[in-house]
Amino acid sequence: MEERSLRITGADRNFFNKITNTLGRLLIPTKIGINSMLISMRRNNIMKAYENYSQDSQNYDKQELEKKYDHSYEIYLEALDKYVMDSIYKKVKNGTASEFEKNALSKYYEVTSLKENEYIEYKYRKQKYLIELDYEGVRLSGKEKLLEKYNKFYISKMDSLYKAILKNYSIKVADTTNVYDSTKEWIYTKIFYTLEEYIQNILSLKIQENNNQPQKEVIADYEKYETYTVGKLDTRDNIEKNMILLGISRKLFTHSLPLIVAEQCYEKLLKDARSLVQDTKIATKREKAYSMLINLIEDYNVKLLSTKVYWESPKEKEKYKKFWEKYKKILTLKESDFIEYVKEKEVLFIKDDMKKLSKGKTDYSKLLKYYKRKLVDLGAMRQISNSYISEGRYIKKSKREQNV
Repeated sequence: MEERSLRITGADRNFFNKITNTLGRLLIPTKIGINSMLISMRRNNIMKAYENYSQDSQNYDKQELEKKYDHSYEIYLEALDKYVMDSIYKKVKNGTASEFEKNALSKYYEVTSLKENEYIEYKYRKQKYLIELDYEGVRLSGKEKLLEKYNKFYISKMDSLYKAILKNYSIKVADTTNVYDSTKEWIYTKIFYTLEEYIQNILSLKIQENNNQPQKEVIADYEKYETYTVGKLDTRDNIEKNMILLGISRKLFTHSLPLIVAEQCYEKLLKDARSLVQDTKIATKREKAYSMLINLIEDYNVKLLSTKVYWESPKEKEKYKKFWEKYKKILTLKESDFIEYVKEKEVLFIKDDMKKLSKGKTDYSKLLKYYKRKLVDLGAMRQISNSYISEGRYIKKSKREQNV
């Protein structure tokens, strides 16, 4: 009997495989239906729990409401995760998935690939991915009342997840004790990417919501950012875009992206901008890069250094105080003599940056020469043969400058 059974099974293996695959395809719609129903229930529970938790009322135990909200959120995520594995995965495997479902599974694997080496980032990005997946489903459903109610929970939760992700990056940037200190380039890239992602997906939604309006300054910066979302961006455009992102971050993410980290991000952009001016050969493009660098220097000094409380040395603090006094004095010219205001501000920024570059290890000789030419053009420096005259002092050209 055993031998006969084995022979029959072996002979009809293809037949049974076909039946199994067919049954799999038939069961997928049922599972999707069950999962969709389960997700809908869990979604309603989380929206209700969030509404109760976010209300300011003394009639309820806040801690108890928070526990219920956290529990509802946990089982809501479990339902979404189950939907991806039970429904989307099997549809992709059986070749019946839509492009949206194929992309959803691809992103799911991209997020889960972080688990082994970047667990903290994985933890927050997986939550973000699952909620975004459900939000897209709610949005495409066309149910306006449901979307309006869901938006409140969605914006609040996404705010906290983006802050957690940025805080994780900030810890790595600020850490100088391990390998991250020598390989921070990719962390800066992730910070700017995450800021842009937030502005595109969450800030834009906040602006649409009448009851969730951000500050006017943030909206103005957002409108500037929108100009960089059309067309192909070059290196200069990307630096300018990241400068705007950092400016917005100083208003929205002061704790998750603290000043010490934002300062390093600005310094990274300044380094990129200086290199661009120094390396650009075409005169018109170099001028545009230079204008961008001047704007970046102003942003760095006004939006960041002016808010700095703790300095590494009293000497640096005093230097900045003197710079700030000069800057405030120049600002008084803005209304009475705008041309003079622009000129004096440019001279101040160039001279301040020249002092910093002369102390650094990077070779900025070409940029320093370019700065000196600008000072001559602005009437802040005179050039005589192989030397410059600045503020009554002779500055002899180096051999490198004479040969350039």
